[in-house]
Amino acid sequence: MNAKQIFQKTMPFNMAKLALGIATVLLSAILFAILMGIGWLFGEGGMGITFIIWLCGTGVIRFIIMHYMGYLIKAGHVAVITEAVTTGKIPNNQVKYGKQMVTERFVTSSVYFIVDKLVTGSVKQIQRGVGKVGEAFDFIPGMGAITGLAQFFVSISLGYIDECCLGYTFYKKDKSEFQSAADGVVIYAQNWEILLKSAAKTMLKVLLLMLIIALAVFLPVGLLFKLLHWSPLVAFLLACLIAWTIKFAFIDSYIMIQMMTSYMQVAPTTHITFDLYQKMCGISSKFKELLNKAQRDKPTNQSSSAGTDINTINESLQQTAKAKPIFCGKCGTENEHGTKFCGSCGEKL
Repeated sequence: MNAKQIFQKTMPFNMAKLALGIATVLLSAILFAILMGIGWLFGEGGMGITFIIWLCGTGVIRFIIMHYMGYLIKAGHVAVITEAVTTGKIPNNQVKYGKQMVTERFVTSSVYFIVDKLVTGSVKQIQRGVGKVGEAFDFIPGMGAITGLAQFFVSISLGYIDECCLGYTFYKKDKSEFQSAADGVVIYAQNWEILLKSAAKTMLKVLLLMLIIALAVFLPVGLLFKLLHWSPLVAFLLACLIAWTIKFAFIDSYIMIQMMTSYMQVAPTTHITFDLYQKMCGISSKFKELLNKAQRDKPTNQSSSAGTDINTINESLQQTAKAKPIFCGKCGTENEHGTKFCGSCGEKL
């Protein structure tokens, strides 16, 4: 089952996201009317203050709706997408199935939020590392534009890595949610070339779709407000909210399905190596925290596969740290780890 088919067959989740977006717009519009009415009583100064309050209030409304409801709908959607990619079938009652899978896998929504935040934090830190690599080549004429475009491709793919890793947690039910999420991050890093190509193709489609949506929303809303002699600023803000709602419900879902389809096609056959775990821990403190939680929450009856056992990974990391030599600050001589005094000049280390 390809991405287009999955997108069409999981439309109930897209419509649920659309409903959340519409609820956000309506609540923001009601809040705007109330605050502008209050501001009007106090003149222009009052209008300016209430407008700022409205902007903050809209942000709070969006955060509450998306954080407490949007995240869980997304998690259920990811569970169904994973099932569709790995088995080629969509569950009969996909909404009920998605809710059941999220409840079984994460028990409570708070556990899901912790996993999602740790994976997202790991992704951001990795992305900053990619940015630093690009900055090293800025002295080459024209390289800044090339690295900037490359980072844009990477940002699209990395922006949905949390969904991909969440999908892997539903696929690997024999492991704890933290361990499978950590494995998912490493699998993504190990297959970055294949997934980056998918991200580049997706980016071109997204830019075209965003242009179409912007024109389809901004032109009629702007024209209506102009005919009614209403504020152009309000028209712009309303159009932005409507465009965001459409993007959240359909475009973001489409990108997520595209990336997850590419990811879940390579994940089952990827052999994870210790080397990548160590490198990822060096790049991202959040990833290291994810590994530590995987160790603490590891089920007692969990079977370990070669290359993914957390105990072995931690032992490997500890051995690497112990083997790191110490260099004398005075004479520069290399000394073994744990040495108190330099073997050459006697300087205290």
